[in-house]
Amino acid sequence: MPKLSAARIRRALPTGRRLVAASVATVLVAATVGWAVWPEQPSFTVRSALLPVPAGPTGGEPVPLDTSFFLPEDASADRRVPAVLLAHGFGGTKDSVRTDAEELTEQGYAVLTWTARGFGRSGGQIHLNSPDHEVRDAQRLLDWLATRPEVRTDAEGDPTVGVVGGSYGGGLALLLAAQDQRVDAIVPMITWNDLPRAFLPESTGRPPTDGVFKKGWAGVFFGSGAAPTGLAGLTGADPAAGGADAENGTADGRPAPDAPASQDVPPSTAAPGVPPPTADPACGRFAADVCAAYLRIAATGRADQAAVDLLRRSSPAPVLDRIKAPTLLVQGEADSLFPLAEADANARGIAATGTPVRVAWFTGGHDGGDGPKTDSDRVKYLTVQWLNHYVKGEGDAPGDDFTWSRIAGFDALDRGLVATGYRTTEYPGTAGDQRREITVTGPAQPVANPPGGNPAAISSVPLAGAFSSLLDGIAGDLPGQHARFDSAPLDEAVDVVGAPTVSIRAASPTGEAVLFVKLYDVDPNGAASLPNGLVAPVRLTGLPERIEQAQPVTVTLPAIVRRIEAGHRVRIVVATSDQAYATPAEPTVHTVAPGDGPVVLPTVAGDPIPTTATVWRWVLAGLLATIVVGLVVVVAVLRRRHRRQDSSIHPAYAGTPLAVRQLRKEYADGFVAVSNVDFEVHPGQVVGLLGPNGAGKTTTLRVLMGLTQPTAGEIYVFGHRLVPGSPVLSRIGALVEGPGFLPHLSGLENLKAYWRATGRPEAEAHFEQALEIAGLGASVHRRIKNYSHGMKQRLAIAQAMLGLPELLVLDEPTDGLDPPQIAEMRRVLQRYATDGRAVLVSSHLLAEVEQTCTHAVVVNKGRIVASGPVDEIVGESPSVLFDVTDPAAARTVLERLDGVRVLPDSNGQLVVDTNGTARSEVVAELVRAGVGVDRVVPRRRLEDAFLALVGENSRGSGDR
Repeated sequence: MPKLSAARIRRALPTGRRLVAASVATVLVAATVGWAVWPEQPSFTVRSALLPVPAGPTGGEPVPLDTSFFLPEDASADRRVPAVLLAHGFGGTKDSVRTDAEELTEQGYAVLTWTARGFGRSGGQIHLNSPDHEVRDAQRLLDWLATRPEVRTDAEGDPTVGVVGGSYGGGLALLLAAQDQRVDAIVPMITWNDLPRAFLPESTGRPPTDGVFKKGWAGVFFGSGAAPTGLAGLTGADPAAGGADAENGTADGRPAPDAPASQDVPPSTAAPGVPPPTADPACGRFAADVCAAYLRIAATGRADQAAVDLLRRSSPAPVLDRIKAPTLLVQGEADSLFPLAEADANARGIAATGTPVRVAWFTGGHDGGDGPKTDSDRVKYLTVQWLNHYVKGEGDAPGDDFTWSRIAGFDALDRGLVATGYRTTEYPGTAGDQRREITVTGPAQPVANPPGGNPAAISSVPLAGAFSSLLDGIAGDLPGQHARFDSAPLDEAVDVVGAPTVSIRAASPTGEAVLFVKLYDVDPNGAASLPNGLVAPVRLTGLPERIEQAQPVTVTLPAIVRRIEAGHRVRIVVATSDQAYATPAEPTVHTVAPGDGPVVLPTVAGDPIPTTATVWRWVLAGLLATIVVGLVVVVAVLRRRHRRQDSSIHPAYAGTPLAVRQLRKEYADGFVAVSNVDFEVHPGQVVGLLGPNGAGKTTTLRVLMGLTQPTAGEIYVFGHRLVPGSPVLSRIGALVEGPGFLPHLSGLENLKAYWRATGRPEAEAHFEQALEIAGLGASVHRRIKNYSHGMKQRLAIAQAMLGLPELLVLDEPTDGLDPPQIAEMRRVLQRYATDGRAVLVSSHLLAEVEQTCTHAVVVNKGRIVASGPVDEIVGESPSVLFDVTDPAAARTVLERLDGVRVLPDSNGQLVVDTNGTARSEVVAELVRAGVGVDRVVPRRRLEDAFLALVGENSRGSGDR
């Protein structure tokens, strides 16, 4: 497909000025629902009816379709409106998309929703979007729309109409546009290109007959169609979708007019949604040929050509050249059912004929739902923008920019995730427009295929791909069933946008192997993340018995959007089993090794998409200016004082961010808060300052920040002796004694005012990096007086990081943060302590210090009682604590292992002395015995060491 280039999305996205006009003149488009303030909601009517459609190409009793027709209240024969055909996902009904129908109606469209045949109250059987059944049903709905006097037409029998749908509904949109040229525009979401390839993928390019059966998703699909009433909305994860009740009526609460009698047909002889008594109970409401194909594939794990041909009949791939309707393809990044490559194939096939095409990736999908609100709003906006131009005939051409997004942090308002969108004027496809090559190494390794394919590794779970982030290496990839090949730590971050490729070699005594190739992002602490649980299944044949004779094979991994940070490693895992796929039942042992080339990571250079900001009132501009002038005066005075300071550098500490030497602080009343504190913080370290209440921690930090003078001792920052007002303080970022902000200013205004007070150029502030760390999203534009304590804490941390200081000093930085935010803060601090920077953090959360800090300084009664690496302070743990699903069974298994001893009197917990046996071997033995292992941790923790150092009943000196 040629590169797609057009007008940038900047012209289409709303600006603050346009928002003002829109809030007065009309309802803002669906993408900015969360930002708009609507004085009143337009009402609409909803009419429901059972519409008869032909049974199929060979005739038969008409099939009733359960429909709802949404019509703007002001639509009439004199004021006709364009229409939207809105399709639901597999297993859903018309009610699954009711909220979307209402939003589109409010945008001025007549919307027709229906329950596809074989689901809900509609009759007929499920043919998987067959051109002769479901697609022809949709054509009959187009005919019906053309007869409505309120619907605009392009010609007699030709309604002005767009088709929108997600998953099953998205496939219907593509197939309908190919079969009926009356369709003016389509928006297919999270849908497929080639159904046999989607359910029988093979990542080296082999045909679906050699594919690896995606049994998890296929079982979910078949189960939802075979169940008596289906599992409503099961795979209808439309990015623009929302739930609603099935009651009909107007938006203002008035009952809807009854549907014309001619639209009603008697229900089928069976109860609505229930298969007739003569139906095969193994097939439910599936058509016989579809059911038979599924049963054959599920029984053998392989597809015959007849099954492939049947599934391809319901695929857009063969008919993309017939689609002339402008197409907006929206695909989810968290989607193990229909990954990004499906939308890429659709885009290339449609654009090849000259049809306008635009591609948008978002962070949701079948496994990720709608994604963060910032992302779902963007998708809604793009959808309405597309329909407004190509169906309604309003607005500039949307263009064919490519947009994508990735998770950027947390929203401090609702504590949900925030996604950042990006755009580029040319669509690069899943291959990206740039490449980064990473070498992974490791010896050839044997991997066992388990008998019966069980126990199996877990990488993705249908409808819950993010579940993979909860799995560690032991639970996700089973010992003995996978090989690992790692890269060196990355020297710089890589933003992966597209499908990575990797070369592997394999050997097997059977000559054939089914393998699952995965790409992990491994942080410096060894925690491995599998992006969205996506894997690349391969079936290799003609393999030699010895790995030395094996030829390299290139594997195309699923397309992802992922930022792999500097210092992280890339890990390639090759496994023999996966819970989501069918694998050979015969046990055998394969050998795998890296191929002859690097891992290729595609990247795309794009511009961030600005989020819509609230319109600000500038009534406090004068006050802000006064504050800024006052701060400038203060800075000027301080600078004059700085000129009189000692500028000499202690040569022993010139490269040390912080050196505290024999610090003592005694108050006038004789109270000694700190008697003798002596420690250093070196580049790359995250140092935790620990101690009971009153131990002297806060006093030490106050002296460090020049807030109070020490009685004795010295503090050096990069060799400069620290005194109040010292110029070297500009190299320190600090949060001590809680955040303090001007309540009438917004968060961003506070940050800018603070930075202007430093007198340094704005370019050195790095506002974007600091705000990304804060994760406040659009809330950064709200006044501080409306902030919660946690939001103020996050903003204070961002303020401390302005200018990316070389030494960061934080007092209780996680105060007011919830567990996900605390985990994110942990990663932030670890990333920050790079490139010569260092962090000193005081905290009472010992578990967080143990996970976050490289070193610790323990203070008690004004003195240091221990200092050094955290691991050394904690000490080697002689025993291990296991959290298991069946402690009694686990105890029986462990007592059979040589050298392993289960300790008695452990307060009901399972505590084991492994006596040198690798923990992974112990875990593997438990898993093989069918015992689930939830957690494996050393029994001794930092808390244990801390209490041993300071005493459980220790009281400090009364820190002031």
